[in-house]
Amino acid sequence: MTGTQDPSGARARPRPGTPCRRCCGIALDMGSARTRVWLAGKGTVVDVPTVTFPGAGAVHPVQRGTIIDTPGCSRMLQRLLGNRLPRFTRPLVIVTTPVLDGVAYRARARAAVEVLRPRSVLTVPSARCIALAADADMSRPLVVVDIGAHLTEVVLLCDGAVTDAHRTALGTSDLDGATAPEQIVDAVVAMLTAIRRDDRTSLTAGALRRGILVAGGGALRPEITQPLTARPKAPLHIVPAPHTAAVRGAARFLQSAHTHPSARAGLPPVAHPHRPTPSPAKLHRG
Repeated sequence: MTGTQDPSGARARPRPGTPCRRCCGIALDMGSARTRVWLAGKGTVVDVPTVTFPGAGAVHPVQRGTIIDTPGCSRMLQRLLGNRLPRFTRPLVIVTTPVLDGVAYRARARAAVEVLRPRSVLTVPSARCIALAADADMSRPLVVVDIGAHLTEVVLLCDGAVTDAHRTALGTSDLDGATAPEQIVDAVVAMLTAIRRDDRTSLTAGALRRGILVAGGGALRPEITQPLTARPKAPLHIVPAPHTAAVRGAARFLQSAHTHPSARAGLPPVAHPHRPTPSPAKLHRG
């Protein structure tokens, strides 16, 4: 970015709060039902249904937490963000990811955001973004329950890393059909029970004593949260604005990445700001 120069010939720095091309960044949460985008310097600028329009009708490129149409996601991102980014910039992009879709989801997400010409793409588990948005102390074990529109995940974090996780293909969108709220509650309790049963340490017990962090659109549904208050016999902590917690946490990761000393030297093409994913034996699908 051009700027005025001081008498010594050094280029003047931008004033605080002034956007610069190097600091252009995007936090992206592509959910099955809604896509939310946070832009550096602008805040949340997109909160829309996750749909594309290749023909006469709408198509959902993300289903049950899985990207099934990568080109469709690219078209959607181009439509939503193509005119919002400064020209000639290459943004840093933070993408939230379901814990149990692993390498496949991350690869498809990176391919989808290439339409935005990113200089680097970082993927972060949604559960960790939620914990960050809630200002949770991640130096201690923490249980995060993310009840989305099409998917519910229960994740155990230790030192911010995923230690165990379960998922079930149920969410709030299913409540419009034959699914009752009790089925989602039962699924969450079953996943919590499985994590506690499989843990031969005191991590899960300690996390449950702290309380369960609940986010996602399901955290706004009293017919789900009220039964959960009693069933796991653990305190329930609803994240403020739980439906947008993932993208807000990703935005905080983005801000941290821009202030990290390594950002001055340029970021690697692909990196993951979390510990290695546990082996498949430790992760379970509900």
